[in-house]
Amino acid sequence: MLAAGLDVVFADDHLLVLNKPSGLLSVPGRGEDKQDCLSRRAQALYPGALIVHRLDMATSGLMLMARSPALQKALSQLFERREVHKRYTAVVDGEPMPAASPDGWSLIDLPIAVDWPRRPLRIIDTALGKPSQTRWRVVAFDEAAHSTRVELEPLTGRSHQLRVHLQALGHPMLGDALYAPEAVQAKAPRLLLHACALAFAHPATGQLRVFENAPDF
Repeated sequence: MLAAGLDVVFADDHLLVLNKPSGLLSVPGRGEDKQDCLSRRAQALYPGALIVHRLDMATSGLMLMARSPALQKALSQLFERREVHKRYTAVVDGEPMPAASPDGWSLIDLPIAVDWPRRPLRIIDTALGKPSQTRWRVVAFDEAAHSTRVELEPLTGRSHQLRVHLQALGHPMLGDALYAPEAVQAKAPRLLLHACALAFAHPATGQLRVFENAPDF
């Protein structure tokens, strides 16, 4: 449902599942020009809606919001216990080589830390970084564009985790203004990263809910 600049994938009395467009903040930023955001659009249509997690401004895709403080707490606890299954689609530069595995998934296990001199950027830091793990697999290689569509599953939730991990593999995401060289940034008009799936046990009903939303790239 599209209403008031909001793409509502699902809504009930307890929670919302929204499709955030690339270029829109999850929450208000600093300055008058950064007040338009997904949370305020949602609150205009669903008064009292509360943020549970965030997507980077450049990332598109599925986001959860709670419709009461009790559900916000319950959903936040699901995220803390890693009981919300998240999957992303991205397009990266080059052709990453996955490790041989029966199911086709590989694991990136590299600690991430804030790059303080260049914050809000993050870096791989084996001494000071927090443990960070991302599962990934190849979907398709585009020989003409010399790029690869991949699926990503973050097992931890560090800021910029997916972008930093793929850059560390030597395959930054197309259109990534923070972590890709200029030539790779220029391959796409936006960051090609989309939160395409969420699965979790609904806190109010206990029912497993699975939501999917394909990217527009």
